[in-house]
Amino acid sequence: MERSYSASTTASADGAAASSADTLPFVQTTISQQFFALTMIALGVLGIIYGDVALVWQHLPIEHMPGAKAIAYVFALIELIAGIGLLLRTAAKTAAALLTAFLLLWAVLLKLPAVVVVPSMEATWLGFGEITVMLAGAWILFASRMGERGGWLRHVTGPRGIRAARVLFALSLPMIGLSHFFYTTQTVALVPSWLPYPSGWAYLTGAGSIATCLAVLFGVVPRLAAGLEAVMLWIITLLVWAPAVVSSSGDRLPITALTISAAIACGAWVVADSYRETPYLPSAS
Repeated sequence: MERSYSASTTASADGAAASSADTLPFVQTTISQQFFALTMIALGVLGIIYGDVALVWQHLPIEHMPGAKAIAYVFALIELIAGIGLLLRTAAKTAAALLTAFLLLWAVLLKLPAVVVVPSMEATWLGFGEITVMLAGAWILFASRMGERGGWLRHVTGPRGIRAARVLFALSLPMIGLSHFFYTTQTVALVPSWLPYPSGWAYLTGAGSIATCLAVLFGVVPRLAAGLEAVMLWIITLLVWAPAVVSSSGDRLPITALTISAAIACGAWVVADSYRETPYLPSAS
């Protein structure tokens, strides 16, 4: 299993414990955090331009919901503010907390109900898993910036929070990977035509996500596994959605899909970065 962490704590007057975030291995601004921020900014800009939510990814549960346009603008502003905040050292902690809370509500209020109502439909799990990968990345940024805290926060911040976010990331991956087997025809249709054996790529990428889940959960080369998952998600984003944007002449769907796909890849990238103190491969004994 993962190496346990220890951090010195200072008791406060109310009995809560806190420690400096500087004791954690993952607090400085990283390229993965910057890219994650840029994808949030892009989502916010899209929401402001179109005045609606991010299509199927932020689908509101009630069609023609009163105030839907206002909700869409609130979503867009949160994404924009959180994204900008992550780029600013002085605001990164607050921005990470805001983004984590926002993505948690996104997952619980907009994605989880579909899973509960139609648990036998893998597509509902896919949608849930995509958002919880992003949530795992935001949670790691939040836990790292906050440092180890006392009270109920000790479960979601510091090393405990990072470990919990990694578990959430791992459990999210089979929801994505299994969709490649349940919906092979649709997945193959997304594989670039110049690649041979398209069904093989569909199965390989699906199996890769499931393998990453097991590697992270059981602590078997987790840094390597999470890193490869992030690279795979980025390759899928660039090979599938970037050409679709170029050929669509400004159509909204591929632009939003590209942005969401990049955000998911960034969530995985942030998780992979949290293992920077862990070697890629176990040392030979």
